[in-house]
Amino acid sequence: MSEIRTAVIGVGYLGKFHAQKYSKLKNSKLIAVVDTDINKAREIAKANNCDSLNDYHDLLGNVDAISIVVPTNLHFEIAAEFLCNQCHILVEKPITTTIDEAEKLINLAEQNKCVLQVGHLERFNPAMLALEQELKNVSFIESHRLAPYNPRGTEVNVVLDLMIHDIDIILEIVGSDIEKIDASGTPVLSDEIDIANARIVFKNGCVANVTASRVSTKTERKMRIFQNNAYISVDYQHRELAIFKKGKGEIKMADEVELTEDMKIKNQTRRALDELQDYKEVLPEFYTRMTLKLKYPGISDDMIKKIMTDNDPQRIQEVMATMDEGLKMLDKGMSPEEIIDTFKKTPRTKQAGGGLSYLMGM
Repeated sequence: MSEIRTAVIGVGYLGKFHAQKYSKLKNSKLIAVVDTDINKAREIAKANNCDSLNDYHDLLGNVDAISIVVPTNLHFEIAAEFLCNQCHILVEKPITTTIDEAEKLINLAEQNKCVLQVGHLERFNPAMLALEQELKNVSFIESHRLAPYNPRGTEVNVVLDLMIHDIDIILEIVGSDIEKIDASGTPVLSDEIDIANARIVFKNGCVANVTASRVSTKTERKMRIFQNNAYISVDYQHRELAIFKKGKGEIKMADEVELTEDMKIKNQTRRALDELQDYKEVLPEFYTRMTLKLKYPGISDDMIKKIMTDNDPQRIQEVMATMDEGLKMLDKGMSPEEIIDTFKKTPRTKQAGGGLSYLMGM
């Protein structure tokens, strides 16, 4: 393959990394870097053995591919010019400030047979790549993307600045059209929205609750995914993936399924259930349903409905207490019949029909 002539427009915090990558790629020849701050351009050019420019127009017709790493409001103008000159483009997210501009760029790329790629790098995060093969009929997603305030990027709202990563991933995971969106947000330290939350309901029944903030005291990039018989936690910041699946008696972490040490398995169970505590108040029915699925392997949807019939928290706790006690008796060697006889002698369990039904099916 012949060398591809490359360049980077905008060499601030992110742009300098683009220049480093292009300078090291086997089939890339980094021609130049461009920045309105010529001293910054010269600094990055010297480090990567290329030319420095102050005006991106000097590149037109002299490069095959470019990275656009400038403020979002400049993306459309620059990208359009290079696409019309048959130049391939990697543009940092968000692609543009408006949908209309984005659609125009897509059309220009198609007309000129050019690659137009948006820098949604989370798609290539090792945790995300490992996750793909585990996803089956996702029912609920919770994502948090939090960061301390930084003036860089505040020319757009936090949805386009941060939340867009999670929206991109969620749309890919769910693979369904959207039925409804409820969203709210507010400016805090900038003129744009700095913290936002969106509840996205998909036509296939999946629900995603997405939160993004750039005025947080901590940095966090996490996504929690729930599906039948499994809970998945993705930490994009630390590139970690934890998958919890139902075993014979406890929920187990996916990479520890073969372990037999009871304490390790129970520790992983507690971790999964602890994560669910975040939803106990805001999504009580979801919390109860997922807790039942995680704690009691083999429990049927019909049985869960029976337990949750009148939505009485006290009764549900009574049922779960019955089931917990019954499982402990089972571990001690008692037969299901003996356990049922024991419970029938205690008035408390008369309200725990769903729990007894579960134990009778053991």
